[in-house]
Amino acid sequence: MDIQNAQKVVDNWIKTHGVRYFNELTNMAQLTEEVGEVARIIARRYGEQSEKDSDKNKDLGEELADVLFVLLCLANQTGTDLQAAFDQKIDLKTKRDHDRHHQNKKLK
Repeated sequence: MDIQNAQKVVDNWIKTHGVRYFNELTNMAQLTEEVGEVARIIARRYGEQSEKDSDKNKDLGEELADVLFVLLCLANQTGTDLQAAFDQKIDLKTKRDHDRHHQNKKLK
């Protein structure tokens, strides 16, 4: 599924199962909360913090999907074509950073 279709799926879900979109500030807070849950898993599973028993069953994919869902909500309600924005960003990064990382001695 491409990003444009994902935005449509989320919009249809909101129209079918939700009452309406939460307002942009609420969704921004929700996005921050979901990113925090991803950070907690990463920090404990892949970082130096020990993983609590209550965290061991957390599904990173599910939490990343939560982030994506709220991000798509924000894109929809602000009229942002995330597919176009992403395509433009990849093009920019490709042109700007083509050799940059290959020349970074820290990455060798």
